[in-house]
Amino acid sequence: MNLLRLAWKNIIHNPLTLLLNLILLALGIGLINFILLFNTQLKQKFENNLAGIDMVVGAKGSPLQMILSSMYQIDAPTGNISIKEAKPFLRDGHPLIKKAVPLSMGDSYRGYRIIGTDHSILELYGGELKEGKLWQNLYEVTVGANVAKSESLSLGSTFKSAHGFNDDEDLEHEHGALTVVGILEPTNSVLDQIILVSTESVWSVHDHDHDHEEENEEDSHVGHAHDDHAGHDHSGHDHSGHDHTEHDHASDHSSDHAGHNHDHAEDHSGHNHEHAHDHSDHSGHDHSGHEHAHTDDHRNDMSRAHLLTHADKDITSILIQFKSRTNFQALNMPRNINENTDLQAASPAYEINRLYDMMGIGTKALQWLALLISLVSAISIFVSLLNSLRQRKYELSLLRVLGGKPITLFSLILIEGLILALLGYVIGMLLSHFGMSLLGDSLSSKYNYQFQPWATHGKELLIFGITLLLGMGAAVIPAIMAYNTDIHKNLSVG
Repeated sequence: MNLLRLAWKNIIHNPLTLLLNLILLALGIGLINFILLFNTQLKQKFENNLAGIDMVVGAKGSPLQMILSSMYQIDAPTGNISIKEAKPFLRDGHPLIKKAVPLSMGDSYRGYRIIGTDHSILELYGGELKEGKLWQNLYEVTVGANVAKSESLSLGSTFKSAHGFNDDEDLEHEHGALTVVGILEPTNSVLDQIILVSTESVWSVHDHDHDHEEENEEDSHVGHAHDDHAGHDHSGHDHSGHDHTEHDHASDHSSDHAGHNHDHAEDHSGHNHEHAHDHSDHSGHDHSGHEHAHTDDHRNDMSRAHLLTHADKDITSILIQFKSRTNFQALNMPRNINENTDLQAASPAYEINRLYDMMGIGTKALQWLALLISLVSAISIFVSLLNSLRQRKYELSLLRVLGGKPITLFSLILIEGLILALLGYVIGMLLSHFGMSLLGDSLSSKYNYQFQPWATHGKELLIFGITLLLGMGAAVIPAIMAYNTDIHKNLSVG
């Protein structure tokens, strides 16, 4: 105990030297621990969201971008594909496909993405209801656990979606208020941070927006107000000469914000200026400018067969599980799709491994930098202990005269090195966890991903052992010199 007290007093005797040593060692240890924390949690989230998905099919573009947007919700989609193109993968009885989950993306609520899909997505991620029910009717939504908690959503809460993935009230849809009918249990997967709705609801919201744009354009051309949309009379109007340039402009504008590449000229080719839309599944729908009512006429039966009847509509991508991962035809399916169709297919495992490889270069560079800083700190501790030993030769000789043994002096210097290492480890670990907290807040605000700043990665004891070895290595030579102290020479000089 006396040695510990004496060693501590010797350390704090030179506070500037102590501060320099601790800063260097804490930076090295903190950076190493931060990298391990981030990599461990990032890989865990990637693995949780793989969900046994073997292939993702979507529009041509970057395959990694398609994987990140469709499976991890952290990038923009590459575009849309038509139901006609997607039908071969979505139909029942495919010889190679076990499960195919359609996704329609492009809208959000306060940064949380709204995904148009069916109930099969829950089977991929093991989603279960915490309360309420699953989305079924038009404009009903079931929300993930993080969404409900962050936005204080409960059963019966209503809100409106917005174009794109940013929290911007100016991009909010004017029609189609969504109603929360269910909340999911936490799954530690992407389900926690998304809002699930029927594909038809996504289509309906965008159809309404397009109708509203058409109405405003017609108002500006005709030059008079339309108080009642239902009573709008276009009798005698020549549709054959109608210029669709404005429609295309509106479509492009909607696509830029929502991330949907809808072909509005095709979707609305059968629309006249009375907006008498042919919604066979929503007969009796009122387009008078009021909110959609949840009536029996507007129910969505959520069946896959019903979805496939809308051949001219679009979805964003399809998540696919194979019946067998060893089947030669299944393994070749992505390449066949890429070479023989206008679609793009990508393997999540392959693309995520590519991402790890790209990240690995930067990670390894940071790890080497952290090790270099740690070695520099060990050298700094060595130099400071050596200088301290030279300044304390007379003091150490007096300890020997008072009965101290050579091993006592050796232990004293070694303890000083271990104390410095221990302090550097504690400060470095705290710095890394605080850094993880700041990064977690940033990632949460941008991507809605939750990182645990005070989680562990299982290598803390290894880092602790390496840190103690650095401290001992830095102190061992000065400790040997103290052990061999020449009492007579030092006292005579003193």
